[in-house]
Amino acid sequence: QVQLVESGGGFAQAGESLRLSCAASRGTISIYTMGWFRQAPAQEREFVAAISRTGSFSRYEESVKGRFTISRDQANNTVSLQMSSLKPEDTAVYVCAAVRGPVTSDAREYEYWGQGTQVTVSS
Repeated sequence: QVQLVESGGGFAQAGESLRLSCAASRGTISIYTMGWFRQAPAQEREFVAAISRTGSFSRYEESVKGRFTISRDQANNTVSLQMSSLKPEDTAVYVCAAVRGPVTSDAREYEYWGQGTQVTVSS
């Protein structure tokens, strides 16, 4: 029903910023709660942030709270993750996901997933 494509990943030094975007190449994300997850090698997939359908509510994993900001741009049919004060432990493949329902941190609840974009933070 919706096809998601991430962009904006790359390399950064600790303390720098990156902005990730998730665009709906097919369909619209306006009816979905949107989430960002990340997975580092040999680690489990981890919830990062999510934003409600209207953009009025968001939730963050504790380690990124105050550093990352999730937002959505309805006009451009995208959701973004602004990552500031990056740390080496933020290194992972970042994936966006969509679910028709309330904001949740449970990956099992999400219905649609992008392919991911690599973020590498060096110290």
